[in-house]
Amino acid sequence: MSPFRRLALVSAAGLALLAGPALAQPVTPPAPPPPAPYTAEDAAAILDARLAALKTVLRLTPDQDKLWPPVEASIRNAVKDAIARREKRLAAPPPATVLDVLGQVADAEEARAKALRAFVDAAKPFVASLTPAQRNRIPTFLGVHDTGQMPATSELWIFEEEE
Repeated sequence: MSPFRRLALVSAAGLALLAGPALAQPVTPPAPPPPAPYTAEDAAAILDARLAALKTVLRLTPDQDKLWPPVEASIRNAVKDAIARREKRLAAPPPATVLDVLGQVADAEEARAKALRAFVDAAKPFVASLTPAQRNRIPTFLGVHDTGQMPATSELWIFEEEE
């Protein structure tokens, strides 16, 4: 072997030994940027989409469409109130005792019950105008599943902005 070739091999081996650990280290990709904060505009867009989707799923007739505005208004009011309750809860000092926590739960349940009652009352004439096939589509869309148990109000998407 020529001295030049030997020098080249020794140099290459030395470089491989020096660079090997550096090359063997896994390259950590940069962390993805944090998600953009969920804004009031996002919440409004999602609510608009859900209401439009519900109307689309139901395939309303022109006569049924005339009965829709009170239903939509009751849903929008429930969501608006849920957002206000969440903001009030987040701005308040943390509860000091377990009774304070339970009081907050009771107040939230009472408020959700009133909003749900308003929705049910507004929806009765509308739902009465629907065909059985249309009525069959409502529970799944609203998130009410036939499990044999009553759903908690906090499980309904109408109130999810409160959580």
